[in-house]
Amino acid sequence: MATRTVLQLDFLTDQNKRVRITIPTPKQPVDATAVQSAMDLIVQKNVFAYPQGAIVKKVGATQVTTESTDIA
Repeated sequence: MATRTVLQLDFLTDQNKRVRITIPTPKQPVDATAVQSAMDLIVQKNVFAYPQGAIVKKVGATQVTTESTDIA
């Protein structure tokens, strides 16, 4: 059985489109304050370019953990 954890950061662009930044294997435990600060910085600095537009607002962050089991 394999367990995989990712951190998904969701934002809204100036074209009212959602974009997601996925961080594989985030440092555990995830610090909510640090995540919010990082998201604020991403919005302020506008460091990512997307076809959907410039990031203007943070929507939320989610930690997703999945388990998989080989059956054959």
